[in-house]
Amino acid sequence: MNDSPDINTGLAGSLIMIALTIAFVVLLTSFYRRYKRASKPSDEQE
Repeated sequence: MNDSPDINTGLAGSLIMIALTIAFVVLLTSFYRRYKRASKPSDEQE
């Protein structure tokens, strides 16, 4: 019934997922800091 084979990614898949998660968090933090810095002067000028 189940013709699709189970794919075992093993250690390589785990390391790739950890690296992608860390990269995603770093990018989100970077964009949040940039957004926070960009929105700050406009609030002070008003």
